[in-house]
Amino acid sequence: MHSKFKGLTVAAMTLTLGLSAAACGDSDSGGGGDDKNITIGMVSGWAEGEAATALWKRLLTDKGYKVEVKTLDTGPLYAGMSKGDVDLFVDSWLPSTHEDYWKQYGKKLEKVGSWYDSAPLTIAVPNYSPLQSIADLKGKGGQYGGKIVGIEKSSGLYRVSQEEMLPAYGLKDEYEVTTSSTAAMLTELKKAIDAKKDIVVTLWRPHWAYSKYPIRDLKDPKGAMGKPDGIYNVARKDFSKDQPEVAGWLKKFKMDDEHLGTLEDLMENKYKGKPDQAVDEWLKTNKSYANWTG
Repeated sequence: MHSKFKGLTVAAMTLTLGLSAAACGDSDSGGGGDDKNITIGMVSGWAEGEAATALWKRLLTDKGYKVEVKTLDTGPLYAGMSKGDVDLFVDSWLPSTHEDYWKQYGKKLEKVGSWYDSAPLTIAVPNYSPLQSIADLKGKGGQYGGKIVGIEKSSGLYRVSQEEMLPAYGLKDEYEVTTSSTAAMLTELKKAIDAKKDIVVTLWRPHWAYSKYPIRDLKDPKGAMGKPDGIYNVARKDFSKDQPEVAGWLKKFKMDDEHLGTLEDLMENKYKGKPDQAVDEWLKTNKSYANWTG
């Protein structure tokens, strides 16, 4: 999940693509027409997904593939993959966050490797907040306008926050998790911090906001936000059979906070709206990701 700004010391993508080894398979094994066409689905505003998608678009294009990126909400994206309209999604949070979608569509999809191992859902506040734990929200609904600022309603983060976290801490009568978009939530967060006002938001790691803003996570002693997920590449059924070479690369793909963060930073700050330029600059200092040969 579902962006990023300046001053990122945290995230960065160590995409250790053991691609040379994996890249020697058959290049065309023919199901579904022209093997060199790949459609990648992406959810707007999910920084890690935008970064990984832009990187994969560049890497695959360099190998002669025609890559189309389709921006969709989470539900339609999974539905599109299940029908074969979308080939690949590199930002699937499993087993928990996207559990509903996996239950609904999983039989028509396949996992093609996990590239980020521990991605928790979080409830975050500015550093100046007196709150330390989610439990501390009890009885303080008036101070926060009865709201925890959320993101898209179709996100697993909304479902977990609204349906699991609020009841677990007895907060359902006092608070609701509002929905709009990731970008709108981040705008509200910045505005509140600039004015030194109280705010509570739903967030996740990895995310550039932790480096950009003075924020921290509330403790979750009841574990209501769930165990950290892995971030997976998920594809339409038979993708690995139709695209064995690409599937091999995806299975080797790994990233860490440091490399992911530097790429997100370039995309969100220096080259806002120009992801291809961000990837170009990032690859100059992360040559191991560029030098994959088939």
